[in-house]
Amino acid sequence: MSTATPPRTAGAARRVGAGVAATAALGALLAAAPQASAATPSPRPGDLLTVRLDQLRPTQPSVGKDQIFYKLGRYGSPKDEQAGDFNKRFDDWCETNGQGEAEKVPVGARLADPASFTCAIPLGEETDESRAAMKTVVVGPGGSLYLTDGHHSLTSFWEAPDGGPGTTIRLRVQADYSELGQSAFWDEMRAHHWVWLRDEHGDPVTTEELPTRLGLSRFHDDPYRSLVYFTRDIGYTAPEDAAEYLEFLWGGWLRERLDLGAYDLDDPASYLQAVRSASELMVAADPDEVIADGRTAAELGRLDEWNDGKKPEKGEFGKLSQPLTAEKPGKLAFALDYRSRTVAPPRCTTTLRGARSGPLVVDSGVTCLDNTRQTGPVVVRAGASLVALGAELTGPVQAVSARSVYLCGTTLDGPLFVVGSGLRTEGPDCSANSFGGPVQLVANTRG
Repeated sequence: MSTATPPRTAGAARRVGAGVAATAALGALLAAAPQASAATPSPRPGDLLTVRLDQLRPTQPSVGKDQIFYKLGRYGSPKDEQAGDFNKRFDDWCETNGQGEAEKVPVGARLADPASFTCAIPLGEETDESRAAMKTVVVGPGGSLYLTDGHHSLTSFWEAPDGGPGTTIRLRVQADYSELGQSAFWDEMRAHHWVWLRDEHGDPVTTEELPTRLGLSRFHDDPYRSLVYFTRDIGYTAPEDAAEYLEFLWGGWLRERLDLGAYDLDDPASYLQAVRSASELMVAADPDEVIADGRTAAELGRLDEWNDGKKPEKGEFGKLSQPLTAEKPGKLAFALDYRSRTVAPPRCTTTLRGARSGPLVVDSGVTCLDNTRQTGPVVVRAGASLVALGAELTGPVQAVSARSVYLCGTTLDGPLFVVGSGLRTEGPDCSANSFGGPVQLVANTRG
């Protein structure tokens, strides 16, 4: 086994909230052991890389936000400790790091400080089983790191109050394509099914439309992806040789057969019924039916019996049904409780994506910058709204008497001046921003 750690990037920008550091390329890998040669070895498939979360580039445009809301709701709850266990976030981190479950978690332990707690499997003593639970990465052109599994888990660590973008984790290398050009790299990624190029509606997207970093605010929400997560071990179970993006494959199939608009996903009982309806459809599918990408229902883990043959009040469906007041609440209860604390941004009337340059003047309606790379000044006039989600802004941003300025997961290299406006820059489902210039916020209300 080879373990390597990418170098850190100096000079982090001033942070707001938890903050985000500038994205760092892998550059040259540092060998875990001294090398006879000054040359740095390239990572090989199976090697383990220690990385910071802010070094990773996503390979999908959306996530099931309710899955992440469940994790964040549980991470912030005392229920695990009240039951005599460690908080789930430490078990999740240890498992993702290839070290089984948490073994010792003293008071004051933090995800961002792995030295503050210990895992059951010491470093260097990983088993085949513990390595199989690790998330995966491909080294791309110029040493950039492309995450190919674990977007939900690692985004949960990113958003956790004691985690953040500087949190470290080990990932298992799938391939090293650092010497390829961009076109050849993406050809390889498509050929191996290591990139998911469909949006939350099932429509195709380009590689240029993928988020450049992790963080809730950089992803779109695919409710069918969340739905499939909640049907796990009720309608399907992930096989050992699970297909890449398995949950998205099931989600696309369900999107054509189940109208989530017929359910109230803010109501626990209605959401639970949606899960039941979806899982019953999965079980009712013929084992040989092709679900997506040539994969059959059997190959995607379809269960032979709904809820694995157990009554509704038992098994995984019974666990999922438990309210927040229960000793062991269900995943849905945690997810909906956390989601109730989020604030949706204003609905977009204009959406800008990709790279653009020149002045941007928002004089009416709601202009949304969706992972946009904007070079040039941005001015928001009185009564207008700006929503920047995962944007990269180079230049000043000014808003006076704006209806709403909603900045989440955004990097601003320039001054920010907001006066007498509705303003939101933090909170649940609002990833922390990085402001590299002076910030003046005067007489604003919470937007």
